[in-house]
Amino acid sequence: MRTPSQEKHLSATESKKQIARVDGNTLTPEIFATKYQKYGIPVVITGLLDSDELNWDLDYLRKKLGQKKFPVRFYGRERYQQDKRNWENMGSGVESRTIPFSDYAEKLLSGEADEKDIYLGKCSLTNTPLADNPSFERLESQLGLSIPVTPLNLWLGLGGHTTCLHCDAFDGTLIQLYGAKKLILFPPNQLYNLYPFSLLNNLIYGFKRRASYSQVYPQKPDFQAFPKFKKALSQSYELVLNQREILYIPVGWWHEVTCLGDGVVCSVNRFWRVLPIYRSFFSWNKWRIHLSSILAIPHFFAIGLTNIIGKNRTENLKRLLQRL
Repeated sequence: MRTPSQEKHLSATESKKQIARVDGNTLTPEIFATKYQKYGIPVVITGLLDSDELNWDLDYLRKKLGQKKFPVRFYGRERYQQDKRNWENMGSGVESRTIPFSDYAEKLLSGEADEKDIYLGKCSLTNTPLADNPSFERLESQLGLSIPVTPLNLWLGLGGHTTCLHCDAFDGTLIQLYGAKKLILFPPNQLYNLYPFSLLNNLIYGFKRRASYSQVYPQKPDFQAFPKFKKALSQSYELVLNQREILYIPVGWWHEVTCLGDGVVCSVNRFWRVLPIYRSFFSWNKWRIHLSSILAIPHFFAIGLTNIIGKNRTENLKRLLQRL
């Protein structure tokens, strides 16, 4: 059940289910905390990223990242025709290869990335020329975000790629830097109407299959297999996140993200400590994710031991850590 404040700020017209959009220049840390952080209300923030330097097209990224190596994920187009319950991996558990950014750029330009759905996701910008940006610092200061739990992470791919329905264990900011993304969001109280994967998946498969992912395709749901998803859809919100806009995604909000258009789409995100603390304490979605991570530890260490005694130890361990 949503509070009166949530009803007020989430959508002026309930039937349209739109996330509020606010000019970031009207926000202060106090206003942001009172209206959005306190109640865990998502919001699109505009007007804070006007710098010409924040046009992260492929040419710009190639100049800045060049031969820097990143793990890129090979999803394969056929996976989206499969029943998710038959997937062997998801999210950062998808098999990846570490290659220079310039090589990934060539895959984007040649059409290989589109054909095989090759995507660069959750790649830290630490120790790159893109890590320190005054516009990001201004954004964080304007919103009073001061306790990050991750570095800035880069997400880059072609229109048509979808990061399937999932939730995260921390508050997040998604910053759109080139192109646009479509998102569908579900409130935390819809958890079991979204049919998340069982916690036992993490015990059996480690971080390859995650309890933080839904078994349902929101755009083509199987209502016979997942009848309660109809109720979740009635509580969903949709938006398009345009270039130089920021989406604040509170802990426990489920979301699916699709890159729009035919060209390159680029974002960065960062996760933050959940404040006020009581919101973190009472988030079952958050604790459920942490519990699933604990259950994955035996499998994680078993695979880690195999990688240590095998060939290509350094690269294997990097890929393993990328799944965390």
